[in-house]
Amino acid sequence: HTVAINMVMEALQDKDHGVITNTDEISAIGHRVLHAGIVYSESVVVNEDVKRVIRECFDLGPLHNPANLMGIEACEEAMPGKPNVAVWDTGFGMSMPEKAYMYAIPHEYYEKYSIRRYGFHGTSHMFVSGEAIKFGNLDPEKAKVIVCHLGNGASVSASIGGKCVDTSMGLTPLEGLIMGTRSGDVDPAVVQYICNKENKTVDEVLNILNKKSGVLGISGVSSDFRDVTKAENEGNERAKAANEAFIYRVIKYIGAYVAAMNGVDAIAFTAGVGENDVNAREKILSGLTYLGIEVDHEANKKRGENTMISTPASKVKVCVIPTNEELAIARETVALV
Repeated sequence: HTVAINMVMEALQDKDHGVITNTDEISAIGHRVLHAGIVYSESVVVNEDVKRVIRECFDLGPLHNPANLMGIEACEEAMPGKPNVAVWDTGFGMSMPEKAYMYAIPHEYYEKYSIRRYGFHGTSHMFVSGEAIKFGNLDPEKAKVIVCHLGNGASVSASIGGKCVDTSMGLTPLEGLIMGTRSGDVDPAVVQYICNKENKTVDEVLNILNKKSGVLGISGVSSDFRDVTKAENEGNERAKAANEAFIYRVIKYIGAYVAAMNGVDAIAFTAGVGENDVNAREKILSGLTYLGIEVDHEANKKRGENTMISTPASKVKVCVIPTNEELAIARETVALV
């Protein structure tokens, strides 16, 4: 990471395509950090205590938190004295009410280990829900917005006035929607069953659920939705089953969140699949006509730009909002320093 940060610094100061002449022009560095447990919910200037919390959450975010800390320490080394800001991926989900985040397991596990639903893709959900309110000209205090962050990792959030009230990912990013390689929701007994049948450890089975499942697991083709769709178009039945299961799970979660909020004003699609897969959006919305949604099929052909894809007559506004986590992190950093 230290090498990588130094390469970034060189690129930023490059005579031909750089954007700054020297590091004096950098006043602060913003970092996306996955997990802070229940300790931090707001973005924060990094100090020793913040680094301790990131370290203590290594087991909650084994893929991300160690790398996040390395990135922060590499920046401290490369640019001593400059403030670093941690923007938590779990931050958005921390406003969920207890009824939404609490698991129905013995309460001692929450007290001892902070086991609860956290939700992820928080920076994206925060940015897109806010942009959807502005773009749809909705009431910033009361707007009920469902954001579908659909990509290799996928999650759905429900928010009222920009505050998260529920989200599909849980203690880890494994819960919720079917994803590229992640299973999403499964009966927890599946883990024990595979362990016993295949003589595997819990860790091995969780690795399978994280890295070999999802549309890759069902289709046997790929974790890339473009490859799976191509295979479906060529008559691959398992690829078709993977795509249909993915769409079905998204529709189901949207329906659940409409019920949870007692209505919805806007549904926003974002991330790789959400922004670019015209057919996936069509199929998802075709399962939501009971909400009075009317799709503007011509507008829905657009990709990767802020677009209203519902008709003026639609009872719910539906839009595509490209996510911009970097901008959201920069805004948080500016606000703090």
